[in-house]
Amino acid sequence: MNYLGIDYGTKRMGLSVGDDVLRLAVPIEAVRVRAPGDAVRRIAEIVNFRRIHKIIVGYPLNMDDTVGVQAREVERFMDLLRREIGVPVEPVDERLSSETVGDLRRRSIKNRRGLRRKGAIDSAAAALILQDYFDGQSARQ
Repeated sequence: MNYLGIDYGTKRMGLSVGDDVLRLAVPIEAVRVRAPGDAVRRIAEIVNFRRIHKIIVGYPLNMDDTVGVQAREVERFMDLLRREIGVPVEPVDERLSSETVGDLRRRSIKNRRGLRRKGAIDSAAAALILQDYFDGQSARQ
């Protein structure tokens, strides 16, 4: 089975891919968001091209386990993906990867022309989200 990891953002969405065999998430190109529908169309192209069976989306719960404004926005986006693309979409708590992503973003400030502009940080975050999913699956087996 092939998986697509998504780090949701309103300006850019980081993407990563992985499969059941290696269980290793790899960042790919980020998707620039002009409108949610445009992002969904581009994601649909990637899903078809890479033969994705399941989409894993970072779910930003609050630290007290409550659902905030940002998590509700991600829920709406996941519903849109389910309707438009037709593959299973599963949320993964992204709170644990937030510190790692924060470190990557702080380091990228020195290199604005490279990593940040190309969306590499966003896709690295998507890889962390997908890897958390894989690691969680392995722990349950």
